[in-house]
Amino acid sequence: MVRGMYTAASGMTAQQHRLDALSNNMANVDTNGYKRDTAVHKAFPEMLLRRMSEEVIRVPYRHPSIGSVDKAPVVGKLGSGVEQNEVYPIFEQGTLKQTENPFDVALEGDGFFVVQTPAGERYTRNGSFLIGPEGLLVTKDGFPVLGENGPIQITLNNFSIDEDGRVFQNDALADEQFVLMPDNEWEDTQQIDRLQIVDVRSPRYLRKQGASMWQTTWESGPAEIAEDTGRPRVHQGFVEGANVNIVNEMVQMIEVNRAYEANQKVIQAHDESTGRLLNTVMRPQ
Repeated sequence: MVRGMYTAASGMTAQQHRLDALSNNMANVDTNGYKRDTAVHKAFPEMLLRRMSEEVIRVPYRHPSIGSVDKAPVVGKLGSGVEQNEVYPIFEQGTLKQTENPFDVALEGDGFFVVQTPAGERYTRNGSFLIGPEGLLVTKDGFPVLGENGPIQITLNNFSIDEDGRVFQNDALADEQFVLMPDNEWEDTQQIDRLQIVDVRSPRYLRKQGASMWQTTWESGPAEIAEDTGRPRVHQGFVEGANVNIVNEMVQMIEVNRAYEANQKVIQAHDESTGRLLNTVMRPQ
């Protein structure tokens, strides 16, 4: 009877983990480049139930799957609850939102921008960039965005980025108001660098670092430069929105609340049954 309370308690803990992931997704619905999390759970090992009556144990019994002789035959299995297995991100493409801001850059396809931080290189899908005080292309937190030749040095109104991530500049436009131009329509331009875009073997094992940053792990594999055939398309003047569907998240949150309440009622029922057993059946006469 007490085992049922522990099983229900593990179910409540599992639903709490799911609720944490859903709450985090809903809190970041407006975060550019955010990838929603999914909590996965697995069952504890099941226990075999054997019949131990005297008239049965006199005859040896061979279990068909185990293959060993046992005097007590298996009559069923008993579950013992669930536990959290992992929380991993879903790398589905987010919606591209047009901003007309030349410092906003979005990726269409698999890959990450590379950002230089004091802790080393980190990776992001959030392409909402700025120009830093030293003329470098930086993130909102001031970390330089890396090109294939290092940090990208630009001037306020004289650069353009094509779909391959190549950064061009035109010094003649440095004092004019910047206007986004279609690809390959800039005259008298020169390529100064190309955005460094990388990918990993197993992105689901990347570790979130906060501020839309990711870090590689042993399971994810090292970051590798995206080849031309697998390189994502780059869109200047756009940002990638979070791949969170607020309606789906709300529906799942309702499911979590109902499952949590169901496990809670199971614990209450076991508690009442145990109290009745101790106070009524086993009460000294």
